[in-house]
Amino acid sequence: MEPRFLLLSDVAAELNVSDSQVYHMVRSGELPAIKIGGRGQWRVERTRLEEYIQQKYAETAEWVRGNPLTDRDGE
Repeated sequence: MEPRFLLLSDVAAELNVSDSQVYHMVRSGELPAIKIGGRGQWRVERTRLEEYIQQKYAETAEWVRGNPLTDRDGE
């Protein structure tokens, strides 16, 4: 069974980005997360990560529709 909550380093590995990029995404509010424990360690719920990924797919699809690939050779 997969854990419900992920460390930021786990999220970074899933997204193939750096730990600092994930920290910035969390601190900016782009990726929902919670702080737990006496030291306030960040955790991202797996379902929130999956929602974030689906949101990024939708945003990318919208961007692609608005920025069609053009033929650079003039064919």
